[in-house]
Amino acid sequence: MGSSEYVIVLTTMPSGSEAVRLAKILVEERLAACVNVQDEMQSVYRWKGKTEQDSEQQLVIKTMSERVPVLRERFRSLHPYECPEFVVIQLSGGDEAYLSWLKDAVSEK
Repeated sequence: MGSSEYVIVLTTMPSGSEAVRLAKILVEERLAACVNVQDEMQSVYRWKGKTEQDSEQQLVIKTMSERVPVLRERFRSLHPYECPEFVVIQLSGGDEAYLSWLKDAVSEK
């Protein structure tokens, strides 16, 4: 198993939003093996020429690189932001049993 097959996708959602609902949809549709929904945090960012600050929740999405195109499309259809964060990070290692579980969890059956 090459570790480049496995990725983590990072994104944020508005705090108090339906982050858990989005996470459940991605897992139920086998686009993600697991989605961690982090506690509320403060984000400071530049948007349309202004410095903004909002409460957000970070989502950590674990999946396979081959599922990323479909995940990205589905994610954009569900996400409330005009320009949502969608950062894909390739894994460079991991426990073989965990990676095997991850692969099985997102395999289309």
